[in-house]
Amino acid sequence: MAKELNEDTSFQVSIKTLGGIAALIATLVGMWFTLQADIAEAKELPAPPDPEVSRIEFDMKDQMIRNTIMNTQEDVKEIKKSIEKIEEKLYE
Repeated sequence: MAKELNEDTSFQVSIKTLGGIAALIATLVGMWFTLQADIAEAKELPAPPDPEVSRIEFDMKDQMIRNTIMNTQEDVKEIKKSIEKIEEKLYE
């Protein structure tokens, strides 16, 4: 049997619980205002400069990537040779 809630219904809350609720509300309000202040400060900061990539930097990175690919290709060839040797030993 459920109790009905109406204007005559009462409940008891301890002082300790009220203090905890008040502290929680105060913490949330403080965090909200701190967040709003941080957002306002971030809006006033200058925008970061556009990252410009020079032609020399692009060429160097491109060459580095190409070298990495070639090295990987050589490693794959060595691994294939090793696998072939292992297979020969295994199946003979």
